[in-house]
Amino acid sequence: MFAAVDLGSNSFRLHIGEPAGGRMHIVRTAREPIRLAAGLDKNMLLSEAAMRTAVRTLQDFRAILDEYTLDAVRVVATNTLRVARNADVLLPQLEAAIGYPVEVISGEEEGRLIYMGVARAIDRLDERRLVVDIGGGSTEVIAAIGPEITLVESFGIGTHPQTAAFFADGRISARAFDAAVTEARARFEDAAGLYKAQGWDAAYGSSGTMRAIAEVISRNSIGDGSLSQASLHALRDILLELGHVDAFSLPGIKRERVPVMVGGLSVLIGVMQELGVERLTAINAGLRLGVLSDLELRANRRDRRDAAIRACMRRFGVDSQRALRTASIASTLYEKLEPGESRLPHLCWSAMLHEVGQSVSMTGAHKHGAYIAEHADLPGFTTREQGLLRTLVLGQKGNLRKIRESLEDADLARAVLALRMAVVCMHARADDDLGGVKLRMKARLEGMRIELDLPSGLMDKHPTLAPWLEKEEGAWGEVGFGFVARVV
Repeated sequence: MFAAVDLGSNSFRLHIGEPAGGRMHIVRTAREPIRLAAGLDKNMLLSEAAMRTAVRTLQDFRAILDEYTLDAVRVVATNTLRVARNADVLLPQLEAAIGYPVEVISGEEEGRLIYMGVARAIDRLDERRLVVDIGGGSTEVIAAIGPEITLVESFGIGTHPQTAAFFADGRISARAFDAAVTEARARFEDAAGLYKAQGWDAAYGSSGTMRAIAEVISRNSIGDGSLSQASLHALRDILLELGHVDAFSLPGIKRERVPVMVGGLSVLIGVMQELGVERLTAINAGLRLGVLSDLELRANRRDRRDAAIRACMRRFGVDSQRALRTASIASTLYEKLEPGESRLPHLCWSAMLHEVGQSVSMTGAHKHGAYIAEHADLPGFTTREQGLLRTLVLGQKGNLRKIRESLEDADLARAVLALRMAVVCMHARADDDLGGVKLRMKARLEGMRIELDLPSGLMDKHPTLAPWLEKEEGAWGEVGFGFVARVV
């Protein structure tokens, strides 16, 4: 059983799901419409009140999670926490409240997870489809064929900024609505040609806002009753005639969600006009189902992060045999260090990418590689995880002053040590003679101490090993670690 917590710009939501018979059965849901995006001021700072509400909501969610025996929980945060300048203040509070790490995912990763949820719900493997998800702070547009995504983009426009910019006082005028649609079209126009080139057999709307608009249109027989451009314009005309959000009383939507619907409607009309979509089908699947599906894949050892690393290796021409050998050595040495909190998966991924920077330049390749590891599009990885990859790739060689603060985490320091020793062994061509090698990192009164025991004859067989180890002694010494290599 898995749990997905979605910290969206409009609402915080929780799904608990249990896979059975090839489907994900939702056994518990929770939703709090906290309107986090509304707590952002003009300087993109979240208010104290908004942060307190967010923390209280996650405390309530934790109580729900504690009722179940869960195999894995994933908490993802989207646009508002991507753009909030004081997110670093709030995130530790949210993690303490929910009891799990909070992952601020990129817009593209959000789009991929949304599509995983949609693909899970639609059992048509060869269908060419377009998916649009209008959230509180951003809109994700995905083109795909069956389970395979061909194009995914996140656009910085959502229901909250549209409502705040064009309908802040609740009034709905033709001038304001037309300006809102024009603003939306401008956001999508540069990418419109790319999506039209993909083509689609069917188009879907996956967000709560889209489902709310579809419900209002269907229940009130507006236009042709579907999410067509004609029906959307008919709904627009009703809103213009009413003139104010408070006057809208048609069934199908709660009164407090009407302003969100108005902003979302302007985005929906804009994206459909710009991409040339005549009709969408609202579908009750998206980000949370995608997160649950991703957790299930990881549990079944089909982690899409593995595929992302291998795709990056191919893109930058990495020697896969050397990369895999380095990963194997690093993992073996890391286990010898007996870490508390294992960083083994990220260590292996970093080892596989450790030479990726050579595609830019041999000089300072580890620095180029660190930049690529942090900024490359790696599906499945969070910003925090890519930051960890960056630290490991950057720390693989050279001075350690550049990652001094990271080494305060003892288990991360062990991962850095394992990777550095693996790289040394590869350089010295000693990678086949490690059976008798012992590696330890111990806390002493005078500080951390690294002890490396080498079997007799290894230094004679691999003469370049000695100068490499001398460099290691100096590098670790600069950051307060003792380093002793001896032949036993």
